[in-house]
Amino acid sequence: MSVFERYLTLWVALCIIIGIALGHLFPAAFHMVGAAEIAKVNIPVAILIWLMIIPMLLKIDFSAMRQVGQHWRGISVTLFVNWAVKPFSMALLGWLFIGWLFRPYLPQDQIDSYIAGLIILAAAPCTAMVFVWSNLIKGEPHFTLSQVALNDAIMVIAFAPIVGLLLGLSAITVPWNTLIFSVVLYIIFPVIIAQLIRHSLLSKNDGQSLNKLLKALQPLSLVALLATLVLLFGFQGEQIIAQPLIIAMLAVPILIQVYFNSGLAYILNRMSGEQHCIAGPSAMIGASNFFELAVAAAISLFGFSSGAALATVVGVLVEVPVMLSVVWIVNRSKGWYEQGNNQTKTGDI
Repeated sequence: MSVFERYLTLWVALCIIIGIALGHLFPAAFHMVGAAEIAKVNIPVAILIWLMIIPMLLKIDFSAMRQVGQHWRGISVTLFVNWAVKPFSMALLGWLFIGWLFRPYLPQDQIDSYIAGLIILAAAPCTAMVFVWSNLIKGEPHFTLSQVALNDAIMVIAFAPIVGLLLGLSAITVPWNTLIFSVVLYIIFPVIIAQLIRHSLLSKNDGQSLNKLLKALQPLSLVALLATLVLLFGFQGEQIIAQPLIIAMLAVPILIQVYFNSGLAYILNRMSGEQHCIAGPSAMIGASNFFELAVAAAISLFGFSSGAALATVVGVLVEVPVMLSVVWIVNRSKGWYEQGNNQTKTGDI
């Protein structure tokens, strides 16, 4: 992991402090940024989001989807958890904790928005950080690449319907035009642009040009992420100061869903007799989120100062420490996993 990735939680915490301070000292500047919109798209944020997302999508080789049949059991488990379980389990946890248990302690006008942010966060499977988690657990790299490529392809089609369905079930008004436009702006266009750039660079040599570009873009991508977080907390500052426990309450359903979905994927792979090097990254992909996309979608749908935007940012805050704990559990349980795996294979024989 890079220094930035290892200490992501620290950087987010600093962004909270800096954003709140700047929002308090220079409110007019933040309102000016918030007003810089064309067709309900905030131009500064759109630029920052593209700078975050495109470098990550440059790493994705969609031709890897040809390999999905090699590990069909692990692929099937991950797809089931990512698309049939995770968004719905997060919606249920959101209703339980934010809509009921914590409701008396939260701003009443933001309850639905917080739940919406949690749903958006869970509906976007992780793209970039998964490669880090997979490497830390010695996961099968071809499985990880093919699974991420397949998830990204599915996300183009499934993200908007799933988010729209769950928001509707939560009695939250679904701005369908904005939702579909967000998918086009923050998923389809970046995927097309990234793949065109990737294909162009790879056609010139064996990947050296692509690697050079990724190294050049990586710092810019990280700066864009931090700048977006500062803007978000600049708009959220007054609400957070008034109720500082909001972040902790939003973190509860996120933490539960990470451990639940990673554990579910891990156990289902073990029951199916899949290898540990497949089950590990399957658990990581089943639990982590594409928080950059989630932040962008939440801002587009509900605005900078919304509870939805804050909920997705809490996902960024807890991402690294929680996923590192899942990595530790997967590595420490390898003996237990392989013992059960061998028993499953013996039973099949």
